[in-house]
Amino acid sequence: MAKGQVLFDSAKEYYGTLGVDVERALSILDGMQLGLHAWQGDDVRGFETGDFSLTGGCQVTGSYPGRARTADELRADLDLAMKLIPGHHRVGLQGHQVDRMFPGVDRDAYTIENFRSWLDWAKDRKIGLDLAPAFYGHDKLDHNFSLSHPDPAVRDFWISHGIACRKIGETFGRELGTPSIVNFWMPDGFKDTPSDRFAPRQRMVEALDRCFAEKLDPAFERDTLEQKLFGIGVESCTIGSHEFCMLYAASRGLILCFDTGHFHPTEQVSDKLSAVFCMMDELFLHVSRGVRWDSDHVTVINDDLLNLARESVAYGYLDKIHFGLDFFDATINRIAALVIGARSFQKALLIALLEPAGAKLAERRFDYTERLSLQEAAKAMPWGIVWNEWCERRNVPSDFEFMKEIRDYEKRVLAARG
Repeated sequence: MAKGQVLFDSAKEYYGTLGVDVERALSILDGMQLGLHAWQGDDVRGFETGDFSLTGGCQVTGSYPGRARTADELRADLDLAMKLIPGHHRVGLQGHQVDRMFPGVDRDAYTIENFRSWLDWAKDRKIGLDLAPAFYGHDKLDHNFSLSHPDPAVRDFWISHGIACRKIGETFGRELGTPSIVNFWMPDGFKDTPSDRFAPRQRMVEALDRCFAEKLDPAFERDTLEQKLFGIGVESCTIGSHEFCMLYAASRGLILCFDTGHFHPTEQVSDKLSAVFCMMDELFLHVSRGVRWDSDHVTVINDDLLNLARESVAYGYLDKIHFGLDFFDATINRIAALVIGARSFQKALLIALLEPAGAKLAERRFDYTERLSLQEAAKAMPWGIVWNEWCERRNVPSDFEFMKEIRDYEKRVLAARG
């Protein structure tokens, strides 16, 4: 018997003595899809023609060689990433990551034909596609306002873009057999203290109502709304704040999106899940890692990630949460960043799935001493052995092996991009 199998059998037996069914945990993990964010591969630049300026509070740092310059290049990069991430996942796109541009057609008039090759690619791989309107990086993000702009013509442009993305998402969902999540995030706001916060928010409510006026079949398309604390250039007032988005989503029947980097550094999204699920049935998570601000670092196994995974697992939320990733790091190999971040979150989920029930039972007895003792004991459990077994079953390289394929791809493919 191979050494790895011996270790796994021993770990499985150990977990079993604590009432943990390892095979059940792996079965649940098998069924969990992550939304792999395509914008990690192109530095959120998209593939529209003309000069690009990353406006709207986004910040991508670094210039590591090999950025995807076309949709074809990005799809090739995603193929490698999905090969190195255990499980079966989906891909999220931004509204400017088009396959093809047409003369005289701007974002307000995009159709499925602008994304046709993405749809064909997803069909071939039997994966789902999600889409987010790109309310940034465009001349019509005027003075950092899109849906809340005081000029009705500018608002109309962005409203049409939002509607177009919903229609494209509906086609994705219908043809791929899995509903497409269409996530709205708007960068609107003020760098310095405004004299009027109310009027822009009134305009945004009216604009969003127009975007979502047509009810689409939830079997094909799901609408989500994402909040933000602040972004670069909108430090003093973000129109689509947490309170604004939460109340709008709740009042209009949308799914609320939490981005783990979009809150104050002392806040944790994990603390919010139980409160939200007392009032809402679903949630969309953008999993990222903020370092002192919404800096979108690659996710790693830290307390924030472990707490998020544990809260997602502990109360039976897994069928209510849509998990997506949202970080972009151009200081390191972009494919490696996606693989490392995805695998880190999967590990956190596995740790949560393997957690013994003793701490929760102690809490019900008001024995907080025992609870603390068991919580600390759980940190030393042999989850890494179970992770290695899952990777082997999924025919995915181990943590010490996957970089070999990425380095080979870097030499063969990425280096030629300059």
